[in-house]
Amino acid sequence: MIKIKTIKSIKKRIKKTSSKKIKFKPGNLRHILTKKNKKRKRKLKKKKNSKKTLKKTNK
Repeated sequence: MIKIKTIKSIKKRIKKTSSKKIKFKPGNLRHILTKKNKKRKRKLKKKKNSKKTLKKTNK
C-alpha cells in the first residue's frame, strides 16, 4: 500500500492542540489594510481554533 504524503503547506500553517483541535491564523491581514477598520485587523491578529478535531482513521 502506498504511503500518503503530508501536505507540507498545510503542515506549516496549522498546529495541533492537546485536545486534538486545529489552531491556525486567519488570512486577510497582508495587504489592502486601509479599507479594514481597527477592530477587524485586531481580531485577525489572534490565532483561532477550528471546531473540527483531528482523528485517526483505521482503514
